[in-house]
Amino acid sequence: MVASDLRERVYRANLALAATGLVHGTFGNVSGVDREAGLLVIKPSGVPYDELSPERMVPVSLDSGRVVDSPLRPSSDTPTHLELYRAFACGGIVHTHSESATALAQARLPVRCMGTTHADYFRGDVPVTRALGPDEVETDYERHTGLVIVETFRDLGVSADEVRAVLVANHGPFTWGEDEFDAIEHARVLELLARMDITGRLVAPDAPRPAGYLVDKHYLRKHGAQAYYGQHRT
Repeated sequence: MVASDLRERVYRANLALAATGLVHGTFGNVSGVDREAGLLVIKPSGVPYDELSPERMVPVSLDSGRVVDSPLRPSSDTPTHLELYRAFACGGIVHTHSESATALAQARLPVRCMGTTHADYFRGDVPVTRALGPDEVETDYERHTGLVIVETFRDLGVSADEVRAVLVANHGPFTWGEDEFDAIEHARVLELLARMDITGRLVAPDAPRPAGYLVDKHYLRKHGAQAYYGQHRT
C-alpha cells in the first residue's frame, strides 16, 4: 500500500482537527506531504470525520495531481493544497471554515497584528486574498484558489515561513506548518486571533498598531536561529 505511514499520520491529524471544534460536518481537511515520494495525502471528499480510517486517506501525486492507490476521490480542495506545497516549504496544510476567521474572510479583512499574542505566532498581519474573477471561478476554481494565495504573499512581500496562514476572500482560512499537527496549531491560534481582532475592531476601531520592533521581538524570541523562548533541546 502506498504511503501507509503518511496515511496513518494524516488520519490522526484529521481526527485532531475535528476535536478542536474548528470544523463542522464535512467542512475542512488536513493534508500531509512526503516530498521524497512525491506524494501528498489528504482527507477523502465528503466523508464525515467519524467515518475516516487510515485506509481511506487519499494519496495524490505532487507532480500530476492524480490519485495513487485509492478508489476514493480526494478533498475538492486538493488542487489548492497542491499549489501551496509547490510554492511553500511546508509539511502539512489545514483548511477550515472556522467561524471568526471565516467572518473576516467574508468581509475581505485581514487578521491584523495588534499585539504580542499575534506576534508570538505570525510576524505581521494574516493577509486576505483578492476576490477571484469569473474565469478563475469557472475553470480550475480550486487551483486558482491556491494560485491567488501564492500571488498574495508574493505581491505583499510576505514570507510564507513567517506568516503561515491566509484568508481567502469570501471563503475561509488556510494554514500550514512543519507538519500536519503544526498546521492544526496555526489554525487553532488563527481562530483565536481572528476573534480577538473582531472584538478589537468593535471596541476601538481606531486603536494604534503596535510598534514593529515589538512585533519583531515577540516573533523572533520564539522563531529562528536566535530564539530563546522555551526549553533548549540537545
